Amino acid sequence: MIAFVSGPVAALAPDSAVVEVGGIGIAVQCSPNTLAGLRAGQQAKLATSLVVREDSLTLYGFADDDERQVFELLQTASGVGPRLAQAMLAVHSPDALRRAVSTGDEKALIAVPGIGKKGAQKLLLDLKDRLGEPLGPGGPAIGTAVTAGWRDQLHAALVGLGYATREADEAVSAVAPQAEAAEGTPQVGQLLRAALQTLNRAR
Repeated sequence: MIAFVSGPVAALAPDSAVVEVGGIGIAVQCSPNTLAGLRAGQQAKLATSLVVREDSLTLYGFADDDERQVFELLQTASGVGPRLAQAMLAVHSPDALRRAVSTGDEKALIAVPGIGKKGAQKLLLDLKDRLGEPLGPGGPAIGTAVTAGWRDQLHAALVGLGYATREADEAVSAVAPQAEAAEGTPQVGQLLRAALQTLNRAR
């Protein structure tokens, strides 16, 4: 198993990063929150999980070991593959997911693209004894502060999750007042969650 990759970031895409390791570019699938903390040309260390399929080997990358562990635990639930697990971590931090499962919060899971009411109820049952209790205090625990370009990063994150460019444009505009009202640097993760909520309401 490849436990982590470490090296300069050679390239960034809406849903992945390429990390140079020993002269080889390793493509790593990442959530928008993880990508928000990476910069091309800068050093990065990502915890990783290798997903093996008959026709592919896909490496998923995470900001820390806790996020990777939750990613792997989510896939022990029936019907949850790596893409859905990654989408869940795109919307919620590991602790927010633990909190949602421990409190039976269906709405939090329905906020994830691809999860409906019945699916959320089934996930709550499947994951109840697997994720454990939240590690930190209550409240938002999602997102990485970035220094500039929150609009571009948020837009890229939404497109990476499968939304059309027009939908992404509308969602970015919808959360712009929240971003401008925030003290200090807007947090892409929190804005992503708000944007997904507006998109779900529009559907």
